[in-house]
Amino acid sequence: MKNTILITISLSLCLSCKGPLKKENTDIKIYDNSILSIIDINSKIEILADSISLPEGPLWDEESNSLLFTDIINNKVLSWNEKDGVKDYISPSGNTGYAPNSGEALVGANALNFDAKGNLILCQMGDRRVSIIKNSPTSKPNFETLIDNYNGKRLNSPNDIIISSDGFYYFSDPAFGFLNLDTFKFVESDLREIDFHGIYRFNPINKELSLVTDKVSVPNGLALSLDEKFLFIKKMGVLDESPKVLKLNLENKEIDTLFDGKKISEEYGGDFDGIKVHSSGNIFFSGGGGILVINPDGKLMARINFGNATNCAFDNEEKYLYVTGHLDNPRVFRFKLKN
Repeated sequence: MKNTILITISLSLCLSCKGPLKKENTDIKIYDNSILSIIDINSKIEILADSISLPEGPLWDEESNSLLFTDIINNKVLSWNEKDGVKDYISPSGNTGYAPNSGEALVGANALNFDAKGNLILCQMGDRRVSIIKNSPTSKPNFETLIDNYNGKRLNSPNDIIISSDGFYYFSDPAFGFLNLDTFKFVESDLREIDFHGIYRFNPINKELSLVTDKVSVPNGLALSLDEKFLFIKKMGVLDESPKVLKLNLENKEIDTLFDGKKISEEYGGDFDGIKVHSSGNIFFSGGGGILVINPDGKLMARINFGNATNCAFDNEEKYLYVTGHLDNPRVFRFKLKN
Protein backbone atom coordinates (compact mmCIF):
# COMPACT_ATOMS: atom_id res chain seq x y z
CA MET A 1 0.00 0.00 0.00
CA LYS A 2 1.40 3.39 -1.01
CA ASN A 3 1.79 5.96 1.73
CA THR A 4 1.61 9.59 0.62
CA ILE A 5 2.61 12.34 3.03
CA LEU A 6 2.52 16.05 2.23
CA ILE A 7 4.99 18.01 4.30
CA THR A 8 5.25 21.79 4.49
CA ILE A 9 8.71 23.20 5.21
CA SER A 10 10.37 26.59 5.13
CA LEU A 11 12.15 28.07 2.14
CA SER A 12 15.13 30.25 3.03
CA LEU A 13 15.74 33.07 0.60
CA CYS A 14 18.94 34.88 -0.30
CA LEU A 15 20.14 36.44 -3.48
CA SER A 16 23.89 36.29 -3.91
CA CYS A 17 23.76 34.97 -1.04
CA LYS A 18 24.77 36.90 2.10
CA GLY A 19 22.94 38.44 5.02
CA PRO A 20 19.88 37.23 6.92
CA LEU A 21 17.63 34.69 5.25
CA LYS A 22 13.96 35.30 4.51
CA LYS A 23 11.57 32.35 4.64
CA GLU A 24 8.73 31.12 2.48
CA ASN A 25 6.78 27.87 2.40
CA THR A 26 7.34 24.95 0.07
CA ASP A 27 6.43 21.28 0.19
CA ILE A 28 7.82 17.77 0.01
CA LYS A 29 5.66 14.86 -1.02
CA ILE A 30 6.71 11.48 0.34
CA TYR A 31 5.44 8.43 -1.55
CA ASP A 32 7.43 5.82 0.39
CA ASN A 33 8.50 6.32 4.01
CA SER A 34 11.80 4.50 3.53
CA ILE A 35 13.16 7.57 1.72
CA LEU A 36 12.99 9.42 5.05
CA SER A 37 16.34 7.82 5.88
CA ILE A 38 17.80 10.26 3.32
CA ILE A 39 15.37 13.17 3.10
CA ASP A 40 15.10 15.33 6.21
CA ILE A 41 11.59 16.76 6.31
CA ASN A 42 12.76 19.49 8.69
CA SER A 43 15.39 20.82 6.28
CA LYS A 44 15.05 24.27 4.77
CA ILE A 45 15.57 25.00 1.11
CA GLU A 46 18.17 27.75 0.75
CA ILE A 47 18.54 29.91 -2.33
CA LEU A 48 22.24 30.36 -3.08
CA ALA A 49 21.89 32.46 -6.22
CA ASP A 50 19.14 34.34 -8.00
CA SER A 51 18.64 35.88 -11.46
CA ILE A 52 20.85 33.36 -13.25
CA SER A 53 19.42 33.31 -16.79
CA LEU A 54 19.57 29.52 -17.21
CA PRO A 55 21.54 27.76 -14.47
CA GLU A 56 22.84 24.25 -15.17
CA GLY A 57 25.71 21.84 -14.61
CA PRO A 58 26.04 21.90 -10.79
CA LEU A 59 29.32 20.36 -9.67
CA TRP A 60 30.79 20.31 -6.17
CA ASP A 61 34.47 21.29 -5.98
CA GLU A 62 35.83 19.70 -2.84
CA GLU A 63 39.20 21.45 -3.12
CA SER A 64 37.71 24.95 -2.87
CA ASN A 65 34.61 23.88 -0.92
CA SER A 66 32.53 25.55 -3.61
CA LEU A 67 29.68 24.80 -5.96
CA LEU A 68 30.39 25.38 -9.65
CA PHE A 69 27.49 25.87 -12.05
CA THR A 70 26.91 27.25 -15.51
CA ASP A 71 24.81 30.10 -16.84
CA ILE A 72 24.11 28.80 -20.33
CA ILE A 73 22.56 31.93 -21.82
CA ASN A 74 25.19 34.31 -20.43
CA ASN A 75 28.01 31.94 -21.48
CA LYS A 76 29.58 31.71 -18.01
CA VAL A 77 30.65 29.32 -15.29
CA LEU A 78 30.05 30.70 -11.80
CA SER A 79 31.04 29.57 -8.32
CA TRP A 80 29.36 29.83 -4.95
CA ASN A 81 30.66 29.29 -1.43
CA GLU A 82 29.48 30.38 1.99
CA LYS A 83 32.26 32.96 2.39
CA ASP A 84 32.11 34.78 -0.95
CA GLY A 85 28.64 34.08 -2.32
CA VAL A 86 28.41 33.98 -6.12
CA LYS A 87 31.38 34.92 -8.29
CA ASP A 88 32.23 34.69 -11.98
CA TYR A 89 34.54 31.74 -12.56
CA ILE A 90 34.97 31.23 -16.33
CA SER A 91 33.84 33.51 -19.15
CA PRO A 92 33.27 32.70 -21.94
CA SER A 93 32.38 29.14 -21.03
CA GLY A 94 30.89 27.35 -24.02
CA ASN A 95 30.87 29.68 -27.01
CA THR A 96 34.39 30.88 -27.76
CA GLY A 97 34.25 30.99 -31.56
CA TYR A 98 35.77 27.53 -31.94
CA ALA A 99 32.93 26.23 -34.13
CA PRO A 100 30.04 27.65 -36.15
CA ASN A 101 26.72 27.48 -34.35
CA SER A 102 23.13 28.58 -34.75
CA GLY A 103 23.57 31.70 -32.66
CA GLU A 104 20.58 30.66 -30.55
CA ALA A 105 20.54 31.13 -26.77
CA LEU A 106 21.78 27.67 -25.72
CA VAL A 107 25.44 28.09 -26.60
CA GLY A 108 27.17 28.38 -23.21
CA ALA A 109 28.71 25.46 -21.33
CA ASN A 110 26.26 22.95 -19.92
CA ALA A 111 27.55 20.02 -17.83
CA LEU A 112 30.80 20.14 -15.85
CA ASN A 113 32.92 17.36 -14.41
CA PHE A 114 36.39 16.68 -13.05
CA ASP A 115 38.83 14.15 -14.46
CA ALA A 116 40.98 11.95 -12.20
CA LYS A 117 43.60 14.72 -11.96
CA GLY A 118 41.10 17.39 -10.97
CA ASN A 119 41.03 19.12 -14.36
CA LEU A 120 37.71 20.69 -15.28
CA ILE A 121 35.82 19.13 -18.21
CA LEU A 122 33.09 21.11 -19.96
CA CYS A 123 30.33 20.30 -22.43
CA GLN A 124 30.56 23.38 -24.66
CA MET A 125 27.29 23.70 -26.54
CA GLY A 126 28.28 26.63 -28.75
CA ASP A 127 31.72 25.26 -29.56
CA ARG A 128 30.09 21.86 -30.12
CA ARG A 129 32.80 19.97 -28.29
CA VAL A 130 33.87 18.45 -25.00
CA SER A 131 36.90 20.30 -23.70
CA ILE A 132 39.22 20.34 -20.71
CA ILE A 133 40.95 23.14 -18.81
CA LYS A 134 44.35 22.18 -17.40
CA ASN A 135 45.43 25.63 -16.24
CA SER A 136 43.84 27.53 -13.38
CA PRO A 137 40.45 28.90 -14.47
CA THR A 138 41.21 32.05 -12.45
CA SER A 139 43.63 32.95 -15.23
CA LYS A 140 42.56 33.08 -18.89
CA PRO A 141 41.20 29.57 -19.48
CA ASN A 142 43.01 27.43 -22.02
CA PHE A 143 40.40 25.09 -23.49
CA GLU A 144 41.84 21.89 -24.95
CA THR A 145 39.56 19.89 -27.23
CA LEU A 146 38.86 16.32 -26.15
CA ILE A 147 36.06 15.46 -28.61
CA ASP A 148 34.53 17.56 -31.38
CA ASN A 149 33.42 15.05 -34.01
CA TYR A 150 32.09 11.56 -34.59
CA ASN A 151 33.38 9.85 -37.73
CA GLY A 152 34.47 13.22 -39.07
CA LYS A 153 31.12 14.93 -38.49
CA ARG A 154 30.96 17.79 -36.01
CA LEU A 155 29.02 17.10 -32.81
CA ASN A 156 25.62 18.71 -32.23
CA SER A 157 25.93 20.36 -28.79
CA PRO A 158 27.30 18.13 -25.98
CA ASN A 159 25.00 18.29 -23.00
CA ASP A 160 25.89 16.03 -20.06
CA ILE A 161 29.03 14.07 -19.22
CA ILE A 162 29.85 11.47 -16.58
CA ILE A 163 32.98 9.43 -15.88
CA SER A 164 33.02 5.76 -14.89
CA SER A 165 35.31 4.36 -12.20
CA ASP A 166 37.53 2.85 -14.92
CA GLY A 167 37.95 6.25 -16.57
CA PHE A 168 35.59 6.13 -19.55
CA TYR A 169 33.60 9.26 -20.40
CA TYR A 170 29.93 8.96 -21.34
CA PHE A 171 28.24 12.01 -22.82
CA SER A 172 24.95 12.97 -24.48
CA ASP A 173 24.82 15.04 -27.66
CA PRO A 174 21.31 16.35 -28.36
CA ALA A 175 20.91 19.33 -30.68
CA PHE A 176 19.94 21.90 -28.06
CA GLY A 177 22.34 24.38 -29.63
CA PHE A 178 19.79 24.37 -32.46
CA LEU A 179 16.73 24.87 -30.27
CA ASN A 180 14.35 27.80 -30.66
CA LEU A 181 13.52 28.88 -27.11
CA ASP A 182 10.27 30.55 -28.17
CA THR A 183 8.79 27.47 -29.83
CA PHE A 184 10.96 24.85 -28.09
CA LYS A 185 11.43 23.20 -31.47
CA PHE A 186 14.69 22.22 -33.12
CA VAL A 187 15.83 24.59 -35.88
CA GLU A 188 16.74 23.22 -39.31
CA SER A 189 20.32 24.22 -40.07
CA ASP A 190 22.97 23.35 -42.63
CA LEU A 191 25.47 23.63 -39.78
CA ARG A 192 24.16 20.47 -38.17
CA GLU A 193 26.16 17.49 -39.45
CA ILE A 194 24.81 14.60 -37.32
CA ASP A 195 21.13 13.84 -37.84
CA PHE A 196 20.55 11.97 -34.58
CA HIS A 197 20.86 12.72 -30.86
CA GLY A 198 23.60 10.38 -29.72
CA ILE A 199 25.10 9.03 -26.54
CA TYR A 200 28.81 8.24 -26.76
CA ARG A 201 31.65 6.62 -24.84
CA PHE A 202 35.14 8.14 -24.98
CA ASN A 203 38.43 6.52 -23.96
CA PRO A 204 40.75 9.36 -22.86
CA ILE A 205 43.81 7.11 -23.15
CA ASN A 206 43.60 6.06 -26.80
CA LYS A 207 41.06 8.79 -27.80
CA GLU A 208 38.63 6.21 -29.18
CA LEU A 209 35.05 7.45 -29.48
CA SER A 210 32.23 4.94 -29.85
CA LEU A 211 28.47 5.37 -30.20
CA VAL A 212 26.56 3.84 -27.29
CA THR A 213 23.12 4.45 -28.79
CA ASP A 214 21.27 6.65 -31.26
CA LYS A 215 17.89 5.20 -30.27
CA VAL A 216 16.88 7.86 -27.71
CA SER A 217 14.93 10.69 -29.32
CA VAL A 218 16.15 13.50 -27.05
CA PRO A 219 18.71 12.29 -24.47
CA ASN A 220 19.73 14.69 -21.75
CA GLY A 221 21.08 13.80 -18.30
CA LEU A 222 23.17 10.67 -17.72
CA ALA A 223 24.10 8.66 -14.63
CA LEU A 224 25.58 5.24 -13.92
CA SER A 225 24.07 2.64 -11.62
CA LEU A 226 26.15 1.87 -8.54
CA ASP A 227 27.51 -1.33 -10.13
CA GLU A 228 28.09 0.61 -13.39
CA LYS A 229 26.35 -2.08 -15.44
CA PHE A 230 23.55 0.29 -16.46
CA LEU A 231 23.37 3.80 -17.83
CA PHE A 232 20.40 5.89 -16.70
CA ILE A 233 19.25 8.29 -19.41
CA LYS A 234 16.84 11.19 -19.06
CA LYS A 235 14.70 11.32 -22.20
CA MET A 236 13.00 14.68 -22.57
CA GLY A 237 9.49 15.20 -23.86
CA VAL A 238 10.19 18.20 -26.12
CA LEU A 239 9.13 16.23 -29.21
CA ASP A 240 5.60 15.82 -27.79
CA GLU A 241 6.50 12.53 -26.17
CA SER A 242 6.36 11.38 -22.58
CA PRO A 243 9.51 12.24 -20.58
CA LYS A 244 11.15 9.13 -19.19
CA VAL A 245 14.06 7.76 -17.22
CA LEU A 246 15.55 5.00 -19.35
CA LYS A 247 17.85 2.18 -18.27
CA LEU A 248 20.44 1.06 -20.83
CA ASN A 249 22.30 -2.23 -20.34
CA LEU A 250 25.92 -1.39 -21.17
CA GLU A 251 26.68 -5.00 -22.12
CA ASN A 252 23.94 -5.68 -24.68
CA LYS A 253 22.73 -2.06 -25.24
CA GLU A 254 19.09 -2.99 -24.52
CA ILE A 255 17.00 -0.06 -23.31
CA ASP A 256 14.06 -0.30 -20.90
CA THR A 257 11.85 2.36 -19.34
CA LEU A 258 12.65 2.69 -15.65
CA PHE A 259 10.19 5.51 -14.95
CA ASP A 260 7.54 7.05 -17.20
CA GLY A 261 6.98 10.70 -16.38
CA LYS A 262 3.72 11.22 -18.26
CA LYS A 263 1.44 11.23 -15.21
CA ILE A 264 3.59 13.35 -12.91
CA SER A 265 4.40 15.83 -15.68
CA GLU A 266 0.69 16.24 -16.37
CA GLU A 267 0.12 16.83 -12.65
CA TYR A 268 3.00 19.20 -11.92
CA GLY A 269 4.42 20.29 -15.29
CA GLY A 270 8.12 20.40 -16.13
CA ASP A 271 10.28 18.22 -18.35
CA PHE A 272 13.04 15.77 -17.42
CA ASP A 273 16.65 16.99 -17.46
CA GLY A 274 19.57 16.28 -15.09
CA ILE A 275 20.03 13.15 -12.99
CA LYS A 276 22.28 11.92 -10.16
CA VAL A 277 22.54 8.63 -8.24
CA HIS A 278 22.86 8.76 -4.45
CA SER A 279 25.13 6.26 -2.68
CA SER A 280 21.96 4.54 -1.42
CA GLY A 281 21.12 3.70 -5.03
CA ASN A 282 18.16 6.09 -5.09
CA ILE A 283 18.00 8.29 -8.15
CA PHE A 284 17.43 12.06 -7.92
CA PHE A 285 16.42 13.96 -11.05
CA SER A 286 14.74 17.13 -12.23
CA GLY A 287 11.12 16.87 -13.32
CA GLY A 288 7.58 17.42 -12.15
CA GLY A 289 8.22 20.99 -11.06
CA GLY A 290 11.15 20.13 -8.80
CA ILE A 291 13.29 17.13 -7.96
CA LEU A 292 11.88 13.61 -8.11
CA VAL A 293 13.38 10.62 -6.33
CA ILE A 294 12.92 7.02 -7.47
CA ASN A 295 14.47 3.83 -6.16
CA PRO A 296 16.63 1.54 -8.36
CA ASP A 297 13.49 -0.33 -9.44
CA GLY A 298 11.83 2.86 -10.68
CA LYS A 299 9.39 3.31 -7.80
CA LEU A 300 8.56 6.95 -7.07
CA MET A 301 9.78 7.78 -3.56
CA ALA A 302 9.53 11.56 -3.18
CA ARG A 303 9.02 14.91 -4.85
CA ILE A 304 10.72 18.05 -3.53
CA ASN A 305 9.11 21.25 -4.80
CA PHE A 306 11.87 23.59 -5.96
CA GLY A 307 9.87 24.86 -8.94
CA ASN A 308 11.01 23.88 -12.42
CA ALA A 309 14.61 22.67 -12.31
CA THR A 310 17.33 21.71 -14.76
CA ASN A 311 19.74 19.63 -12.71
CA CYS A 312 21.01 18.52 -9.32
CA ALA A 313 24.22 17.40 -7.61
CA PHE A 314 25.57 16.23 -4.27
CA ASP A 315 28.66 17.35 -2.42
CA ASN A 316 31.25 14.63 -1.83
CA GLU A 317 29.82 13.68 1.56
CA GLU A 318 26.18 13.94 0.40
CA LYS A 319 25.36 16.46 3.11
CA TYR A 320 23.46 18.63 0.65
CA LEU A 321 21.49 18.30 -2.55
CA TYR A 322 22.25 21.22 -4.89
CA VAL A 323 19.65 22.16 -7.50
CA THR A 324 19.69 24.51 -10.49
CA GLY A 325 16.42 26.12 -11.57
CA HIS A 326 15.00 26.71 -15.05
CA LEU A 327 14.25 29.71 -17.29
CA ASP A 328 11.14 30.54 -15.25
CA ASN A 329 12.93 29.76 -11.98
CA PRO A 330 16.47 31.15 -12.48
CA ARG A 331 17.91 30.28 -9.09
CA VAL A 332 20.33 27.88 -7.44
CA PHE A 333 19.30 26.01 -4.30
CA ARG A 334 20.59 23.62 -1.68
CA PHE A 335 18.71 21.24 0.58
CA LYS A 336 20.27 19.49 3.57
CA LEU A 337 20.02 15.69 3.53
CA LYS A 338 20.35 13.08 6.25
CA ASN A 339 23.72 11.34 6.17
